Amino acid sequence: MMNRLLPIAVGAIAILAFATLMLVILPGIQIRTEQAPAGLQPYTAQELAGRQQYVSLGCVYCHSQQPRSHEQTLADAAQGWGRPSVAADYVYDRPHQLGTMRTGPDLLNVGARLPSADWHLTHLYQPRAIFDWSNMPAFPFLFEEKVQAQPGDVVVKLPPEFRPDGKTIVARQPALDLVAYLQSLDRSYPVDNEKNAVRDQGFAKRLEDR
Repeated sequence: MMNRLLPIAVGAIAILAFATLMLVILPGIQIRTEQAPAGLQPYTAQELAGRQQYVSLGCVYCHSQQPRSHEQTLADAAQGWGRPSVAADYVYDRPHQLGTMRTGPDLLNVGARLPSADWHLTHLYQPRAIFDWSNMPAFPFLFEEKVQAQPGDVVVKLPPEFRPDGKTIVARQPALDLVAYLQSLDRSYPVDNEKNAVRDQGFAKRLEDR
């Protein structure tokens, strides 16, 4: 029995080591030299705080941040989600929020498409106040109910039917931070053709081989 376990264990370790090399180490080496594009700025302290909210709320489970090229699909361009993303777009993202699900739209360029803070605050408090068909969860715990807003409060603009007991809804700091992060998601700056070519090199090669 021991004679069989040893080669099985060695084989399992070898497979794990090979997978780690091919899927983690080599890609890491490949992209570690990527430089931030001229149009990409580091996140501010508030945007980083908002990014933490984005991560903790699990937004990545319903939203991606990786518009695809027209070679892969025509849908992303038709939706107006922006040019295909490249590795340099994520230089400041730790960890990245690429995502794989699109229950909601791709958000890599939501700051360019929807720059209004008022829109995002309303949408976060109650998505149905903007889209009655939306299945996005509401995040009322990011806000506070008040009888009357105080100086410095950021009031959420809501239709009367969405105001609980006619009260005023004001944004708490986590909501303001999250909106700042969403507004920072703007990768509409141009990238050079070399970066675009690398992005879909493997996929385009498969198309040519068909």
